[in-house]
Order: sequence, then structure tokens, then C-alpha cells
Amino acid sequence: MRRDIEKELISWKSQKERYPLIIRGARQVGKSYLVETFGKDHFQNTVVVNLELQPQLKECFKTLVPSEIINKLQLLLGVQIKEDNTLLFLDEIQECPQAIMSLRYFKEKMPKLPVIAAGSLLEFAMRSPDFKMPVGRVHFLYLEPLSFSEYLDAAGSQNLRQFLSEVKLADSIDDVIHKRLLELLRTYIIVGGMPAALNEYILSKDLMNCQRVQTGLLQTYRSDFGKYAKISQHKYLQKVFDSAPRLVGQRIKYSSIDADTRSRDLKNALNLLVLAGIIKPIYLTKASGLPLGAQINEQKFKLNFLDVGLMQNSCGLQGRLSVEEDFMQINAGAVAEQFVGQELAAYSDKHQQASLYFWVREKKGSMAEVDYVINIGSNIFPIEVKSGKEGRLKSLRMFIEEKKARLGIRISQDKLSYYDKILSIPLYMIEQMPRIVKSSFGN
Repeated sequence: MRRDIEKELISWKSQKERYPLIIRGARQVGKSYLVETFGKDHFQNTVVVNLELQPQLKECFKTLVPSEIINKLQLLLGVQIKEDNTLLFLDEIQECPQAIMSLRYFKEKMPKLPVIAAGSLLEFAMRSPDFKMPVGRVHFLYLEPLSFSEYLDAAGSQNLRQFLSEVKLADSIDDVIHKRLLELLRTYIIVGGMPAALNEYILSKDLMNCQRVQTGLLQTYRSDFGKYAKISQHKYLQKVFDSAPRLVGQRIKYSSIDADTRSRDLKNALNLLVLAGIIKPIYLTKASGLPLGAQINEQKFKLNFLDVGLMQNSCGLQGRLSVEEDFMQINAGAVAEQFVGQELAAYSDKHQQASLYFWVREKKGSMAEVDYVINIGSNIFPIEVKSGKEGRLKSLRMFIEEKKARLGIRISQDKLSYYDKILSIPLYMIEQMPRIVKSSFGN
């Protein structure tokens, strides 16, 4: 399965002033596969150093001198590492903080050697009091689960992705194509974007097998608790982990997770799961200017789970998703809201961690809330994930009026359209949203 982020890796390889690169993201989103595939396709030789599977190799990083590190790796692995044709891949680098610190010296002392590192629980290694991040000497890329557009590629529907990339606002999408894309979207929402689950579905077309893979992935995340939390914290992590999928789309109150547990313990557990990449907070923003993150209220937030397939599995929604005609309504619309948040993160700038925001107007007799707020260039736009009734666009219109927004965006199962400052984007076209929004300015 090809990933869109590979374009960033190709660009990185061609840079004259190339920095060591760290690929970040939650466990099981495909970091190792991405880098190893990239290495095979673009280098004569790839040397993989997995610091979790080969803990003895940590000894090589007791020195921070790159030439000494390389000599030791060559001797222990029986390989040749040459600056002109070898990609050095340091996998699970969080297992050896000294290896992370060594990246600074690869940039300074051996700049021609391409070095990529990957780590799933990297944030925890970086929180260690004696850890020194090589600031300014490494670059980062962030990997999310596969987007719906990447799923189209993996499922052999590249022609549909190409079609969507060329659709203009004035075009009419044929009913048969619209219906087919919604069918593919329904499957994606059941399968999700985790590579292992998606690969199982592509190979077997068996949703039950896919569900077993998802259940195994959820258990993997539970098994990881011991890697970043004390045993005494595990019960709180378990409570938050089990509750988060059913709380998607709701403003979080710790009493909704467990009324009998102290908020402080649940908050600490939630923060750990955010660091692990399993939960993404959606913060309330005033949306009065850019950057949106400068105007947030950290006490008021909603949650997005790592993956829509894992979310619906955890909530036991697969059966309903398979038969329900209007899947926008399932779980009070939470599945659709999860999907949209996941898509927004997937198509965001790969060089920084994706951030999600929502907006609320809390005035007596004039309450309003929009599900997401984004910026495209210097313009801020509200997004509502809706089933389609015009009367429910009141919050969008309040935002447009109060913030002088150029338009509001409604994401639904309806076809692409634009009327009276409301741009309707089909769920399957979120990748194309920035392009379509810019084109609508002429209307």
C-alpha cells in the first residue's frame, strides 16, 4: 500500500542540506513499512536497526560519534553502510534515547549519510529529565492512518481518486458514481485506515477477519500501557481507553468517563493516551484570528480516536454500519464526526502534528456550535458534519456572521454544491476541500 507521505520522503532525499528525519505517529500506523519500502525503491542498500528487536545494538550508541557508531553497526550486522548509496533506518528509536541524541552528530559530522528514524512512543522518551532533543538538527514527519483517498488507491479505485481531483464546483457528479463512492466510504468506515486491518480486507474481503485484526490492534494498545505508565495508572488508562470511542463528538466531562474516579487521575490517563497518539483532542477555539491554536481553551475539548475502524469496533457498530442506509445518523452522528476529524488530520501538513479545533457561541438564547474550524491559507472556515436539513445550519450561519467568514462548509452524504455562502462537500471529497473552497471564492 502506497502512502501519500512518500512524496515528502522523495523530496527529503533530493535535498542538498538534508537533515536526519524522524517519522512520528501512533503504533501500527505503518511507519516501518513506509520507510523500508521507500528504502527498497530509492536506495541501493537499506540497513535496518530495530532497537526493540535488537536491544544489543543499543551499545553502539554509547558513543555519539557517527563514524564509531557506523563501524560498530557494520561489524555487528555484517553489512556495509556507505554514504552515497545506503539508507540507515533506526526503527523503534524511542528504546534508545542516546540514539535520538546521536542524530545531531550525524547531521554535523556525517551529513551525506541519509538517516531516518521512527518511533511510536517517542514522546515518552523525550519527557525523560536527562534527555536532550537535538533541536534544529532533525526534521519530523507525522504519519496518520490511511486516509479515504489512500484507501481508494489501495482498493484499486485510483480512477475514482483521479476523478475527484478533477471535479469542479460547477460539475454534476453522476448518481451512479456518487452511489459507488458512498459504498466505498461505508466500507472504509467499517475497515478503517489501520494498515493491518485494511490489508486483511483487501486480501480476503472478509469483514469478520478484518474485525478480528482490529480487536487485536486494540489489545496491542492496551498491552502497551506498561511501556509508559506505572501499574497503578493502568486502571485509569483502561477506563479512558474504553470510554473514548463512545465519547467522540461530545464535550468531555471526566464524570462521563467514570463518575467514581477522581478527575485528576482520568486527566493524567487521557494525557498519556494523547502522547501515545491514540487520542487526539479537539480544542475549543475563539477562531478570531490565526493561528487557531493560540486562542484555545484547554479546559474545553472533544476527542477524536486514532481510527474510525477501531472506533466502530470498540463501540460494536459494525453490524449497524453494514445495513443502515444513513450511516451519518449512527451513534448520533459520532461515526461521521470521527471520520471527518480523521480526514482533516490525514490531509494536514505532514511536517507538524495535526491539530483539530471546534467553536462554540455561549450566549443565552443564541447558542451555536460548529464541529470543526479550519484555516485554508489566511481564511478561517467553520465545518458542520450534518445529515442535510437546512434548519440545522443555524450555527454555520452564526459563525459566518460573527466572524465575517467567506463561507461555511457542510460535510454530508449530499453531492457537491454551493448556495448562499454554504459549500456542501460530500464526505468522500474532503481531500479536495481546499481546492474547492478556493474555487468557490469566484461565486
